[in-house]
Amino acid sequence: MMNHLDAGLAATLALSPLCFLATANAEGQLDCSPRGDAESCVTLLDPHTLLLADRPGNNRLDSLKNIVQNPEVGLIFLLPGVDEVIRVNGRAHLTTDPELLARMALHGKPPRTVIVVRVREAFMHCPRAFKSAGLWDAGRHLTPEQRPDFTAMFVEHVRVNSGG
Repeated sequence: MMNHLDAGLAATLALSPLCFLATANAEGQLDCSPRGDAESCVTLLDPHTLLLADRPGNNRLDSLKNIVQNPEVGLIFLLPGVDEVIRVNGRAHLTTDPELLARMALHGKPPRTVIVVRVREAFMHCPRAFKSAGLWDAGRHLTPEQRPDFTAMFVEHVRVNSGG
């Protein structure tokens, strides 16, 4: 386990288009949300600091609210087709620093905010779970008929949450 991102970890993160960000609010209620970009989902500021863009999406602010209340975060970075993952734990804060927003711009559009994470722990994680799950094995992917109807689930959740 490292207390920073060495050259190998940094190079690996530069290839990761997707990570999961785990946060908790002041009461300890948890949230884990995906963060992705077409290329790397993270930018390294230095070996001890990484940046995640808060891009427009579903407009849920769970992670951001949690970071304001409790700065402890955990991240898991994935690489397509690779069973090993990189884990990073640290302390986060939010910024609207114009230089960092500009640095994180995608197709000329800066994010609304940037999540700045000070790395406390960084390490490779054993691939056993991914190997067992066969997540990247195309032969184990669900057929269109097997896939859940996420649109129907979403409509039902909106109906229930709106009191309908």
